[in-house]
Amino acid sequence: MPKPRTRRVPVRMSRPSGTGSWLRQLHFSAFSLVMMGVLVLAVIVLAPTVQAFLSQRQQIADQQRAVDQLAAQVDTLKDQRARWNDPSYLRAQARDRLYYVMPGETSYLVIDDRPPAAKQDTTPVSSKLQKTQTDWVGSLFGSFMGAGLTDATPQQLSGDGGAGSTPAPTPTPNPAPKK
Repeated sequence: MPKPRTRRVPVRMSRPSGTGSWLRQLHFSAFSLVMMGVLVLAVIVLAPTVQAFLSQRQQIADQQRAVDQLAAQVDTLKDQRARWNDPSYLRAQARDRLYYVMPGETSYLVIDDRPPAAKQDTTPVSSKLQKTQTDWVGSLFGSFMGAGLTDATPQQLSGDGGAGSTPAPTPTPNPAPKK
């Protein structure tokens, strides 16, 4: 008896996605592998050259900036030289810097005859709050009342006979705090 034949039924496969169909169509040949190797070799050989080229371009740009700055400085110096060639500018500089005067003029030089400024206190500043040792309100009130009620002249009050100098106020002691 003959064997029954099996019937072949085609299997329905899902359609491959866009990426899958693209990958299935790729075929690597010896030529494409050689070309990929040449491309990788070209990148390896040219990378240092490109890096050197970019470095040189950066140096050229830096040098160009330096040249531009020096050109601006040269222009400034040329303008200054042109000003010094002007007689009125030269005369003004001689008056200001060297104290020169024109014939017939009188020059006065005022020297500061004030006493030197008092030295500043160099003690370190405390970060804690401190209580003042003088009663400034009482001192102010006493000064006001003393000036209004006295019969003495200003020369008698100053003690040295010179007007304009005032005696230094004396601190008034604070009463001890109550416990």
